[in-house]
Amino acid sequence: MNPWTSQSNPGKQIVASVACAVAGLVLTIGFRGFGSSNARAGFLLGVLLLIVGVAGVLASGRQTVTVDPRARLITVKDSYLSGTRERSIPFGDVVDVSTGYLGKKSSFVTWYYLVLQLRTGEKYSLFSPGRFFQGGSSRSTVESWRQRLQDYVSGGGG
Repeated sequence: MNPWTSQSNPGKQIVASVACAVAGLVLTIGFRGFGSSNARAGFLLGVLLLIVGVAGVLASGRQTVTVDPRARLITVKDSYLSGTRERSIPFGDVVDVSTGYLGKKSSFVTWYYLVLQLRTGEKYSLFSPGRFFQGGSSRSTVESWRQRLQDYVSGGGG
């Protein structure tokens, strides 16, 4: 049983953040006159989008999820401009694996991800939305990830 490793796509994160910042800049410049309450709302929305976009660019990074059936360990490594953070979760700490969902079918923007229920009561998200993992927008793909991880955790995967 070889380790299963998946990496996020920081390039897509940066593109989405830059698009948000540009939209915010356009709104901020377009509504800077404060002529009416609508203009003030447009300006403030622009400021908010600009802040979120810039923060998104600064906070973007690569996330690597490794599931090692031999070591019975899930390792999540986050690499940012400011450094690296790593978390290891033993299979024995995982009580349940479920599928989470973010988005609306009517807007055609959906992300699926895995939710680990840990013995401590904590819920931990794997393949988080906004990290742009390959296959994260496909319910069937993420459901296959859930089944694969559930099999590993229960001791049946291999």
